[in-house]
Amino acid sequence: MKTAPYNDQILIERVRAGKGDVGSLDAFNELVLRYQDSVYSLTYRIMGDAPSASDATQETFIIAYRRISTYHGGSFKSWLLRIATNHCYDELRRLKRRPAVSVEDLPGGETDDGAPLPDPSDTPEQVVDQRELQRAIQECIQSLNPDQRVVLVLSDIEGLEYATIAENIGANLGTVKSRLSRARAGMRDCLQGVQELLPSAFRLRTDD
Repeated sequence: MKTAPYNDQILIERVRAGKGDVGSLDAFNELVLRYQDSVYSLTYRIMGDAPSASDATQETFIIAYRRISTYHGGSFKSWLLRIATNHCYDELRRLKRRPAVSVEDLPGGETDDGAPLPDPSDTPEQVVDQRELQRAIQECIQSLNPDQRVVLVLSDIEGLEYATIAENIGANLGTVKSRLSRARAGMRDCLQGVQELLPSAFRLRTDD
């Protein structure tokens, strides 16, 4: 009979109780296994390349382990994503650059961390179109400035509420809404170059 997995809070308490011992590290490693994909997905979208995302993911869990005493309940995943967001934000500001993204580094390229497997019912043409659209979306995300990119990823990809985003990035609600509006406008403009891949609702209308 399989034992039910421990919930996050039990694992967190084990980490806190035995900080540094084998049981504590085992408990934290279980948390890493649960959330590493979510953290990596976020850092990839923000940083734009696999090596930077891997570094940011690793650093996120190092910071989380060191600061586990500052976690005071609520969603542990959200707490981790806040750490990841802040670390990526700091890195982008430190580097003062807009990361260059090659096709090979994008999900669905030559890396193993690509897009989900296509639906078996999709035709080969549909699979190719979906992959091209994913590449185009990621390239457009990377064309945004870091402030806009972060709020777009947190809102439209991670699905966070405005208030949570504002707390995560240390900005007021109005700033979040303004950045998100500009980011979405930028994405619409950028994606018009691949209109034929977009669902009809997202295409620019032309006069008959």
